[in-house]
Amino acid sequence: MKKISLLFFVFIAFNSYSQTKDEEAIKQILKTQESAWNNGSLEKFMIGYWNNDSLMFIGKKGLTFGYNATLENYKKSYPDTAYMGKFTSTLISIKKLSNEYYFVIGKWELNRTVGNIFGHYSLLFRKIKGKWVVVADHSS
Repeated sequence: MKKISLLFFVFIAFNSYSQTKDEEAIKQILKTQESAWNNGSLEKFMIGYWNNDSLMFIGKKGLTFGYNATLENYKKSYPDTAYMGKFTSTLISIKKLSNEYYFVIGKWELNRTVGNIFGHYSLLFRKIKGKWVVVADHSS
């Protein structure tokens, strides 16, 4: 019985450490994206996304599939640093769905000379080849 209890506690401790490590990795991706945006680099901002034709982005213009199409939409909507502005992201919730998926909810704000805008986002992160990436983004 003592061995079973010990194994149970070791499993719980390892799982908790793994979850914390994954959450920190996801938070770091979001922080890196915020920094890239504020440095005017949409290409570096996109590094947090899955570079695949199956990437899904849902925004006010509807549904977009694919990494390249999503990057092109960003470039059209934010053609220069005046439109990009100063990006702030606030994490509201991060929830582990499985060892492979996390669901993240947050809010965003762009402080811009051409007019401030803000909204919310939900992100589905997936661990692919040992790396966390956004596979679905719904931003409003």
